[in-house]
Amino acid sequence: MTTMTGRRNPRFSSTRGFSLVELMVSIVVGMLALMFATRLVVSSEQNKQTSLGGSDAMQNGMQALFSISNDAAQAGWGLNDPLVTGCNTVFFDSGGFVLAPAARGGATVTPLAAAVIESNGANPDRLTLYSGSSISGTGTLRIIKNYGGEATIKIDRVPYGFALGDVILVVPEVAGAARCALAQIAIDPRLLAQPPSPQQLNIAAGAGDHARYNAGALRVSYSNGLARLFNLGPAAALSFHTWSIQGGFLQLRATDLIGAGATAATVQDNVVSLKAQYGFDTRIGAAFAPASGLQLARWSGVMIDADGDGVIGGAGDYQRVIALRIAVVARSKHPERADAGGVCRATLSAPIVFSRAEPFGVAALPVQVNVAIPADGVDWKCYRYRVFETIVPLRNAGWRPE
Repeated sequence: MTTMTGRRNPRFSSTRGFSLVELMVSIVVGMLALMFATRLVVSSEQNKQTSLGGSDAMQNGMQALFSISNDAAQAGWGLNDPLVTGCNTVFFDSGGFVLAPAARGGATVTPLAAAVIESNGANPDRLTLYSGSSISGTGTLRIIKNYGGEATIKIDRVPYGFALGDVILVVPEVAGAARCALAQIAIDPRLLAQPPSPQQLNIAAGAGDHARYNAGALRVSYSNGLARLFNLGPAAALSFHTWSIQGGFLQLRATDLIGAGATAATVQDNVVSLKAQYGFDTRIGAAFAPASGLQLARWSGVMIDADGDGVIGGAGDYQRVIALRIAVVARSKHPERADAGGVCRATLSAPIVFSRAEPFGVAALPVQVNVAIPADGVDWKCYRYRVFETIVPLRNAGWRPE
């Protein structure tokens, strides 16, 4: 309708806003676009996590293996004398560290050696590595009087090279005649008897860093002149380490890590398995001549009768361990999505370690490992895994006195 002046009435103008139907259609289209964009972002993020998961497993596994193999390369320092290696040892630590148990002739012992493996079949192993820090690494003293549990040990001469706080190892002269014993020098030897009086070392119990490994006595008796003393170096550098896996974490108990003697410290996450095998030189009798070189002939996850004396786990068997084969299994940080049927297919079968025959001519002993973590709540098949392996020669095995 027009007015008398010819102008259109604004109440009937054709310029209008959105109708309710148009507004609803716009909202639906916007929501659909937002939904597709969200799905695209989520899918991209999941693909990113899958890619980064492999990188996480690579990094975690390499760091874990490096830590353990570096530790194994030093194992056995100061413990390579035939009287020491494999000796059933009495040990006290107020910090809570305990020696690894092992089987020997139907009994349980605590051998002192470069490495002790507590094998658990398909489940993660516990690997304990021992080393001292003495510069000489050789026995230099002898007991000159019968020892029956006193706080002092009478020795044959002035204890040059033995200092306050050093860890000493008392070993019977006749292998297997008695147990070995560890203790710590609690009083500076220079303050004790001087020549011509008998020399002595004090191992009294007490508080502080100079008596951490002292129970007040050795708890082992030794006959006059039938025991030797080895210096393992300062207590702060005594490297007794136990590596294990707990709930997907690589853990370490150590004498030289504050607070990690009784309770393991976490070293690396998303490491689900640790496996180890002994490498044996199985030559027996005069054929076993370490000074002329060592020969790896057999791998085993458990101790064997390597010296042919009829006893599995004897001291001679530990003396023939010349290498370690170590494997760690790391997993991705995040699980992947299950398929339409709710089944995870990121990993279809459990990883297998030690499948290659290395070194040449030595038969492999493959192990399929259990990577499931019961408390995880996620199917282990939803993760991706990487296996890392190495062979570590125990270089101290060949450095031994004849």
